[in-house]
Amino acid sequence: MLLKLVIIFIFMLILLNLRKFLKLNKKQNVLNSKKFTTFNKKNLNDWMNLTKKERYNLSKQDSFNYLDRRKLLLEEIRKEYKKISRENSGGNIKKK
Repeated sequence: MLLKLVIIFIFMLILLNLRKFLKLNKKQNVLNSKKFTTFNKKNLNDWMNLTKKERYNLSKQDSFNYLDRRKLLLEEIRKEYKKISRENSGGNIKKK
């Protein structure tokens, strides 16, 4: 009799913990679904519904993305400039 009660009690504890775990996962999915790639006039309300921390994190992420794109663009410009300057310097040397 006592053994059956202990088994039932353990089973109930396992179910409650599993339920809490599943609720946590659902909440995390809801928070992750709030992430937007771009904001414009159409989804301004979605932006305003985000928490202050989420807006900060999104703007920070956008800033890092902009910085990366800018670095890549500068590298391309530098490579192109070197290529053009080499071609021009090579033509100037041959003309002399």
